[in-house]
Formats: sequence, structure tokens, C-alpha cells
Amino acid sequence: MELQAVSFRVTQDDLADAVAWVARSLPSKPTQPVLRAMLITADDEGLELAGFDYEVSTKARIPAEVTTPGRIAVAGKLVAEITASLPNKPVEVMVEGSKVLVRCGSSRFELPSIPLDDYPQLPQLPKKTGEIHPRLFAEAVTQVAIAAGRDDTLPMLTGVHMEVHGERMLLAATDRFRMAVRHLTWKPESDAVDARLLIPAKTLLDNARSLDSAGLDVLDIAVGTGEQIGREGLFGVHADARQTTTRMLDADFPNFQPLLPKTHTSLASVEIAPLQTAIRRVALMSDRSAQIRMEFSPGQVILSAGGADAGHAEEVLPCAFAGEPLLIAFNPGYLRDGLSVVHTERVVFGFTQPSRPAILIPEPAELPEAGENGEFPTPETDFTYLLMPVRLSG
Repeated sequence: MELQAVSFRVTQDDLADAVAWVARSLPSKPTQPVLRAMLITADDEGLELAGFDYEVSTKARIPAEVTTPGRIAVAGKLVAEITASLPNKPVEVMVEGSKVLVRCGSSRFELPSIPLDDYPQLPQLPKKTGEIHPRLFAEAVTQVAIAAGRDDTLPMLTGVHMEVHGERMLLAATDRFRMAVRHLTWKPESDAVDARLLIPAKTLLDNARSLDSAGLDVLDIAVGTGEQIGREGLFGVHADARQTTTRMLDADFPNFQPLLPKTHTSLASVEIAPLQTAIRRVALMSDRSAQIRMEFSPGQVILSAGGADAGHAEEVLPCAFAGEPLLIAFNPGYLRDGLSVVHTERVVFGFTQPSRPAILIPEPAELPEAGENGEFPTPETDFTYLLMPVRLSG
């Protein structure tokens, strides 16, 4: 089959960067062979590179010297590997018969083309809903996505729940064993914006991180309107010459607000870096029980794991503590995950009972005093990591 005559010339770094960004969203094992394709459109404005698998679409535009406009499709991940290995010289791409030729310096590649007949129509980016700084958005998404579930049979737990009320935004995720909630502000197009969305966590995290790493100042967020919001609509992000859309999950996120405790019988403040190190050491003895015990009392926390028959590990760390002493146990992996997304030097734990969820929050400027009932109100915070304890062994 003769292809459309297409030819263009582009710098290697521009091409490699854009191709890599689009290719990262292409499926490794596509349900249809055509979905492994990267669509390259050459026109008067340069090049547009795109990929789509019916769930996620990505587009990137770069400048190029286009001699013959047109459109071709080639295996995206293969092109990404090739362009990344090329020398830093101009890259020439042209069609010859049924092949796509790629030349750069003394390198020459012949790639088979992919027929465009069965390629799905790319979705259009919805109308802009608001904007946010990419770094703030990436930080918030990273903090909550760590708690999202990975079981596809429970789709409502595999997404990041987003609530938008004017300039206020809330992100939340849970896998039933832990939950993360982040509050932040953004700049909506209208103060009347009000939406509840459920976005696949993995895709949202990949997009947020990749667009933040591009060093841009503004990230546009675009979602459907009216009945489309939150139900099988598209969630889009756009920054500079890159954009991506994601099909939202058609599921209801659990009502999580009642799970967040308002008061605590005790509060503890611990330095995160030495606590992470101690958990890694002590958890070496927790293989079978999958738990690490934490005994809090004024001035210290004792971490322990294992037992008399299988060996035992213990470590003591300084701890600022107020309230009723307690012994509680956690899954060490979930505990480390929570500590890794608390972006302060110290973490504050809030406890009610050893059998009830505890919270981990960034250390506030000042811890609250106990009320008349002896309990401590939850400190004001923009991030909360709620962690279910595990049953104490023995």
C-alpha cells in the first residue's frame, strides 16, 4: 500500500522529548494492534504527535520544517526508543513506498507504517474549567494517589476523587486500609464551578508528574459540563504544547467524611527521617505477622516486631507525646507510604483507640491543647493520611 507522501525535518531533542511523552501512555499489550500506533501529523504549524487507547489520549506539538504535509502512523514505543538513541543532529522523516524512513547523521531506519483506516478518532479536549500551578497539582495528586486501590474489580477505589467548589479543591483516595485527603486552592474560570469527579489514579499521577517535570508555570484543567461531570466524561489537562484526556470512572466514591476523627485521646509528634529508618530496620522481623508495633508514652515511642519464637526487634525513638499512652500496630508498608507523603520534618499522629484508625498529618505551627473532656481537637491541616491499625498479635 502506497502511503501519503509526508516529509519533514526536526531537531532530535524536540522530537525525542515529545515522542517519549506521548509513547509513555501507549499500551504495552494493546487490545487492538492499531492502538500501539503513534499518529504523526505534519502541517504548516509543525508536528502534532498523538496516541489513544480509548481511555487515555495524549497530544504534543513541536516546531518542524515541513516539506510535505500529511499524516502517518508508526509503532510509538519503537519510535521512542529510536529517537532517544539518535545523535543530537537534525532528524529527517519521509515516506518511501510503504515504509517510513528516519535519518539522522549516519543513522538510517526503515519503519513499517500502520494503516490509518482503523485508527480511532481522537477525543477533543473539553472546555477549560480552571488553572493551577503544575507543581502544586503534582504534589497534591502524589499525596493522595498513594492510597488508591489497585483492584480493578473495585473501580470506585482505583480512582482519585476530586471535589471542586469555586476556588476550593479536594482530592481523596482510599483502598479501604488507608485513605489520603488533600485540600488546596486553584483558579477556576467561574466561581460557580461545582463538580465531583472520579479519575483513574495511575493515569492522573503519571500526567501530573510528567507535566510538572516540564517546568511550566500554568496547568489548565478541563472537564465536561452539566450531566457529563463525573459520569463517563473526560478529564483533560493542558500545559503549553501538551495535552492529555482521561475517561473518568463511572462509579461512586465512598462517603469518607464521617471516617475522619474530629478529636483524639492522644497526639504524638515524631521526626520523620529517623522514624522511616527505624521502621525499615524493625520491619525485617515482621514477615509473617505483617505488622510493626508502636508503643507511645511521654517522651518516647518504642517500635517492635516479631516474637519470642521467630526473633524480635526493637528500637526507641524520642517523641513529643500528650494524652493517654497506647500500644498500636500498623502494616509497615502502609505506614512508610504515609510518612513519605507528609512533607514536613516531623509528623503528628492522632489516636483514639488501638482498634480505631489513626491519622498522620504534617506538623502544624502549634499543637492544640486538650479540651475539658481531655481530648484533643484535630489540628488544622491541608493533608490527612488515615491509617487502619492491624490486630495486635498475641
